Amino acid sequence: MNVLDYKYYYFIGIGGIGMSALARYFSYFDKEVMGYDRTATELTRQLESEGIKVHYEDHVSFIPQQLNPKNSLVIYTPAVPCEHTELKYFQKKDFTLLKRADVLGEITRQTYGIAVAGSHGKTTTSSLIGHILHEAAYESTAFLGGIVENYQTNFLIRGNQYTVAEADEYDRSFLKLSPKIGVITSIDPDHLDIYDDAEDFLQTFIQFSKKVSEQLFVRKGLPIENAITYGVESGADYDAIDVKIEEGAYHFGVQTPEGKYVDFVLNHPGRHNVENSMAAIAVALYLKVPVEKIKHALADFKGVKRRFNRWDFGDKTYIDDYAHHPTELNALTHTLRELFPGKKILGVFQPHLYSRTRDFMDEIAASLSAFDQLLLIEIYPAREKPIEGVSSATLLEKVDLNDKEVSSLEDAMNKIKTKSFDVLVTAGAGDIDTLVKPIKNWLNEH
Repeated sequence: MNVLDYKYYYFIGIGGIGMSALARYFSYFDKEVMGYDRTATELTRQLESEGIKVHYEDHVSFIPQQLNPKNSLVIYTPAVPCEHTELKYFQKKDFTLLKRADVLGEITRQTYGIAVAGSHGKTTTSSLIGHILHEAAYESTAFLGGIVENYQTNFLIRGNQYTVAEADEYDRSFLKLSPKIGVITSIDPDHLDIYDDAEDFLQTFIQFSKKVSEQLFVRKGLPIENAITYGVESGADYDAIDVKIEEGAYHFGVQTPEGKYVDFVLNHPGRHNVENSMAAIAVALYLKVPVEKIKHALADFKGVKRRFNRWDFGDKTYIDDYAHHPTELNALTHTLRELFPGKKILGVFQPHLYSRTRDFMDEIAASLSAFDQLLLIEIYPAREKPIEGVSSATLLEKVDLNDKEVSSLEDAMNKIKTKSFDVLVTAGAGDIDTLVKPIKNWLNEH
């Protein structure tokens, strides 16, 4: 099967970050791309401006008449409920329906696939690899789980020889991929609504590692065998050494099995991002990208939207971050304390999913206790129904801070305006990003 053999491509859930990258891929090859999503967003409006037709009502009347099982491929996200009207229509009419992961699986089979897996770090790492290959003019395509600031898109293409893809563990999707190169950044348990327990989570990552046919790169310390390791001052095969911060940028050398390279610069904050860079550098060196080109691309990397985005307004700093798992929150607060020693930090956090809040309540509470003040937003449910006894109020009780309160998203802006702080941080994976623009406007005015 060649996924480029169709004329029409219909997406159910086209506005998702992974789905929209695939939509852009088929559009690049001059295919007719269209689809449905529940709500209009900045991303769906961008797709429409690129000539992709999007509608926002689940009704078969929006499906073009010219679509038939021979000329059309229907792609859907696992987040779409099985009672979805359009999904049921395509099933009944015998269209070829594939999940996003199946389509990515086919693309990685037909090209030189590079898949980046991990409970966190995979978006930044895959974006770095995609960016380095793109800058080095390799014939590559990258499907990314975030908007890369350098390009303002989640899809990069210079050709179809190499494919960089985020390997998503949700729904065990990454087992559909067939990569030549694999990267595993972290295996901290997550999605315990899908996995039985931490052991089940680990075993599935081990299964993924065995699907890598050529070379596996793993962060040092992870329980995965037969892999090349990378790390930061950890004695890994590919190790960042002599790491120092100068004017907010990380400067470091790289020790490899072949020798030592010096003068790497990363302008993106956080020691965990030096670690992500090491994975990208290891892969790039394996693919024979010249060292000077790797250095240039790394220094030029502006990061990914909602991954420690920073704005300065006089003596106030505002940061927005996607952190929603306790390990990510710890990395965020560690970076904040490193960059802003002695500053008063206000955290505004929106928990993502009732199940994740239940499974990691104590750990999330401990992470949030690293702020000076906390405004805790009500839980973002996504696909879930409420769970009895799980709420932002129960989470707040466990947070070890005096200055803390719960707020609705709608009232958060009013509460923020009453606080005194040096650094304001919004974090979470739900719809807390809708606060970014109003906060920036307010700080700009004041």
